[in-house]
Amino acid sequence: MHVKPISQHFNDFVIERERARCINCEVCVRQCSYEAHFWDEARQFVVHDSARCVGCHRCAAMCPTSCLTIRKKPSDFRDNALWTSTYIKHIFKQADTGGVLLSGMGNPQPKPIYWDNMLLDASQVTNPSIDPLREPMELRTFLGAKPDAVDFVHTPEGPRLKQPLPPQLQLEYPIMFAAMSFGAINFNLHVAMARAATELGICYNTGEGGLHPDLYQYGANTIVQVASGRFGVHKDYLNAGAAVEIKVGQGAKPGIGGHLPGEKIDEEVSRTRMVPQGSDAISPAPHHDIYSIEDLLQLIYAIKESTRYRVPVAVKIAAVHNAPAIASGIVRAGADMVVIDGFRGGTGAAPTMIRDNVGIPIELALASVDNRLRDEGIRNHASLVVAGGVRCSADVVKAIALGADAVYIGTAALVAVGCTLCGRCYTGKCPWGIATNAAQLKKRQNPDVAAQRMANLVRAWGHEIQEMLGGMGLNSIESLRGNRDKLRGVGLNEVELSVLGIKHAGL
Repeated sequence: MHVKPISQHFNDFVIERERARCINCEVCVRQCSYEAHFWDEARQFVVHDSARCVGCHRCAAMCPTSCLTIRKKPSDFRDNALWTSTYIKHIFKQADTGGVLLSGMGNPQPKPIYWDNMLLDASQVTNPSIDPLREPMELRTFLGAKPDAVDFVHTPEGPRLKQPLPPQLQLEYPIMFAAMSFGAINFNLHVAMARAATELGICYNTGEGGLHPDLYQYGANTIVQVASGRFGVHKDYLNAGAAVEIKVGQGAKPGIGGHLPGEKIDEEVSRTRMVPQGSDAISPAPHHDIYSIEDLLQLIYAIKESTRYRVPVAVKIAAVHNAPAIASGIVRAGADMVVIDGFRGGTGAAPTMIRDNVGIPIELALASVDNRLRDEGIRNHASLVVAGGVRCSADVVKAIALGADAVYIGTAALVAVGCTLCGRCYTGKCPWGIATNAAQLKKRQNPDVAAQRMANLVRAWGHEIQEMLGGMGLNSIESLRGNRDKLRGVGLNEVELSVLGIKHAGL
């Protein structure tokens, strides 16, 4: 006898339908990829099953009469500080299935968000503020190794550097679109990121899924990634971008590999990733040719040889407790950029327990890494890029004041095109047409519209960054990098203030 799984009795959301306003147009039926809405033939009207609702709000957004409301289910279990409803529901689900819990997006747990406990200092009289509308304000950023000193030679055309600089990545804003692989998100979104990055004069990251042939034309604004699975990696791919990033770890799942379900691997993803269509693409946890800093040095050297030393090479790690020592080794191994991904970083799929319990906040990791590299006198040998929970322009400014050269944004870019963080990216049924390769769903994302929305977001943040810089009396983003005197903590203890390297407000 078939028995409905216990977990299905305790759904998280309730669909409310104002029957008087519902015109039975079936828009909600067509829009819901989880089949929470359906036509009842016996009663001849649209009905719904709240147990199937994931809280994406697609149906409510598209309803022509606004008759739908999606709410958190008001009923809950008996209050228990230890056995919260989240853990009870997790146990029900695993007892039903015997499987590992999976989640998408970033860590939703109520851990401290240090961005919100830091405030920016402002100028007043002795150090007057700057009006960015009427005075020059420089946001341009260069990523790559910088020399310890520069020597000039005078020529008839003016002074010139004696020695050429190492390869640099030039960004018009200190913001890039984070690594989101082709397959985890669809081709329309990769086109949108590539076009937006080109329009803005910044870069986007391919993620570990290779680069679709149609996107090679955007190579000057592309960072190509080399992950443990080596999906889509070949000589032409390495030479297609403006930089190469070696992915050792990511913030959403430190210490483990990746998994793209076979359901998401259609013909185009198969060709680009160089894996069989319909088969799971599984990245091993380690690179099987990297078991030491010396091994990493060899891979960095091999990539630089393959690319004829034309582009900078980055190494991406997850934010963990020993990140400063790891970053030091990465810089000494010859990397031009170190990318640190915090525990709030998004992902298409991760074991829920890993996502919610492994890694550390990016704010603490960034401050510690910047301190370590400065103490060792090698900070200028590599740029620092951070990711994992950057939500707004103020977070960008605070990250740069803590020591970052630039930031990656992933979730924010997806929210800009409609994502509501329902966290079911791994199902391949994304109702907003983002984390899906289903033909009828991915059409919901127009790459032209998505590119414009992403570009609008970065431009808006750029304006706000200029305003904040002006308010601090600074006229360039470079003047803010590592300038922790411009930060003050609120509600932080002495240990947290010490790790961040900032003073408490009022001091």
